[in-house]
Amino acid sequence: MSSINYLEAIVIGALQGVSELFPVSSLGHSVLFPALVGGRWATDLSMSGTESPYLAVLVAMHVATALALVVFFWSDWVRLVRALLGSVRRRSVRTPDERLVWLLLLATIPVGLAGLALEHALRSALGRPVPAAIFLALNGLVLYAAERMRRPRPVAPVPPPGRAAGDRADPAAPTQVIDTADPAAPTQVIDLADPADRRLAALSVREAVLIGATQILALLPGISRSGITIVGGLARGLRHDDAARFAFLLSTPVILAAGVLKVPSLFAPEYHSVLGPALVGSLVAGLCAYVSVRFLTSYFETRTLTPFAVYCVVVGLGSLVYLAG
Repeated sequence: MSSINYLEAIVIGALQGVSELFPVSSLGHSVLFPALVGGRWATDLSMSGTESPYLAVLVAMHVATALALVVFFWSDWVRLVRALLGSVRRRSVRTPDERLVWLLLLATIPVGLAGLALEHALRSALGRPVPAAIFLALNGLVLYAAERMRRPRPVAPVPPPGRAAGDRADPAAPTQVIDTADPAAPTQVIDLADPADRRLAALSVREAVLIGATQILALLPGISRSGITIVGGLARGLRHDDAARFAFLLSTPVILAAGVLKVPSLFAPEYHSVLGPALVGSLVAGLCAYVSVRFLTSYFETRTLTPFAVYCVVVGLGSLVYLAG
């Protein structure tokens, strides 16, 4: 059985941490890079081998990436979890945070079900260098097409002050309901929601689920989870920074759930020799992911997917020519 040394784990960890959040496909890079390097790297870091520990190590690195997202968005997740608990307790959805957290939960259902049903079959059939190169090039074309075809979402008018009590609530309104001990006392309302989250909360359930469902395509090696989710957001008229934020928030529970299911396999007796490299590689992946999300949240405030589209097409087609030669 092949093994994984510390150098391989560190390099792949850095590659994983960056490519998971950049819209360039971490799975595609994890398949292509060892094949392009060749030699022992191609043997040790093969996803097609039935006894290879590579997939289990990659899952551990994915979990480290998700934990980096949790750390970066810590205050947001604390606020959203509190909103979820309040919504469940009251059995109602009253605020932008409560609406957003339910949208995130609903949007993760399609990829969760598809992952359980299709992930193993797709990895076995397509987790090889040539299919990964093809899908990476297609990923670039999709990113470029999304930029060419995007239509900005119309800006909703601000409701006038003094709205009647019976008027329909605006889901993007900057309010948070605080219950009081005295049921006769008026409800206290304070502003807690992030401005971006107010805009995301204005998505319909159908729109959120459709955006979340795009993550199913990321089961194909070479299709980026963050990239395809941002494309889904742009297609619904979201701004680049809002689409990226929604993509990062959506990916966190999906990656963590996959880790809960698969990381235990890393502790099987036959994988004990790779526990050290897996731990070091995961630490590197987590650090690189934190730096990446910090960069990308600023990048998408003013810039587009086009540079990543060009990169994916060039690397995908170049890898395909090299591997087929």
